[in-house]
This record gives sequence, C-alpha cells and structure tokens, in this order.
Amino acid sequence: MKSSVIIFPGSNCDRDMSVALTKFGFKNKMVWHNDNDLPESDLVVLPGGFSYGDYLRCGSIAGKSKIIDSVVKFAKSGGLVLGICNGFQILTETGLLPGVLQQNKYLKFICKNVFIKVNNKESKYFKNINKNILELHIAHNEGNFFCTNNELKSIEDNNQIAVSYCDEKGISNKESNPNGAIKNIAGILNKEKNILGMMPHPERMIDKYLSGEDGSIFFQNLIGNLK
Repeated sequence: MKSSVIIFPGSNCDRDMSVALTKFGFKNKMVWHNDNDLPESDLVVLPGGFSYGDYLRCGSIAGKSKIIDSVVKFAKSGGLVLGICNGFQILTETGLLPGVLQQNKYLKFICKNVFIKVNNKESKYFKNINKNILELHIAHNEGNFFCTNNELKSIEDNNQIAVSYCDEKGISNKESNPNGAIKNIAGILNKEKNILGMMPHPERMIDKYLSGEDGSIFFQNLIGNLK
C-alpha cells in the first residue's frame, strides 16, 4: 500500500505520521505543498501542525496550496484522504468536509489524552476495528467543531459522525467534551466515506512504552481494510 503525507510550512506532525504509516506497512512518500502532482497513492494524509502559523484561520492558507488541487481530484475520484488536527481544519477549508473548527470553548490550548467512541464502521478507516473506544491524544487551540443546523441534520442523516469524545466507559456528555464541539464531534466523514477528518492524533499512540497503542489499532485496521 502506498501513502503520501503532505508537508506545509508549519506542519509538525508530518514525520510522526510517516513513521506510523511506515511502521504498519505503508510505503510512504513526503510531498511538498508547492508540488503540483501527487505520487501514486492509496492514502493521502494532511498532517497536524500549524500550517502557515494559523494566520487568518487555521488551514485557510494551506487550503490554497498548489498540491490541494491534486488532493481534491484524488478525493473526488474516491481516493482515501485522512486529515488529522490541522489536516481536519484544511479539509473543512477546502470544502471536502462540512463545518468549521472554532476556537476551543474555554479559549485555551488543550494538550492531553482523550477517549473517543467509534460511531461509524462503514468506512475503510474503522471497518472491522476490534475496539469501540480508543484513547488518543489531542493538541489544539481550534478543535471546536461547529456547523449549521442544516449541515448537522445532513451529517447525522448520512451517518457521517465518525468518532465522538466520550469518557472511558463510552459516555458522551459535557464532561467528556474537551473543546465544546457540537454533539461531542471529534471527527467526521464525507457522504461517500472516503474522507476522514478528526482532531485526535493516532500517530502519537503507536508505542506502548512511550504513549499507548490505540493508534496502532487504528493504523493496523486501516491497512488491513486496504489490502
């Protein structure tokens, strides 16, 4: 399986993502944001970080990069596109996913482990995953997912809420919502289920001795569904 990780000025999780993808069997290539074309890929990843220093809005400048045209074409052809944290923000800026990521409810940067519940197993990202509650890491200032009532109805009607914040028992409520996201949304899919954006970082949880292994479950499951 072949993957491509897009690098933007300010990306800080691109190398972590490459390490994770390679560890679980992807042949990964790093792609500079100013390139025009993607290499042959089964998966394209927009990594976390602070592209362009989060000027204007998070992901807004990155969403106008040269490589984005190729990413959009790849996504619209059915290719798998994964956006983590800032990558999720870029996906909403490009219109590949609905909604926006606003500043956290309490106007503070959040850096901690959280639990998320897998709500949708129809996509290749979560189909066959053997664990419904994952412990992953978040590190963001603008992770508060928001959308209009009409967008929310469409998202719910089409089963696009991929993962939601919860406690270790799987209960989603105000107390288990770290940033104020509507409906505790931690990640969403597009209608076709080939594009996933989520705020938690699975690439940071791939070693039981350093952090945890629930990210390993995510990547092992993903590549297993692609083979």
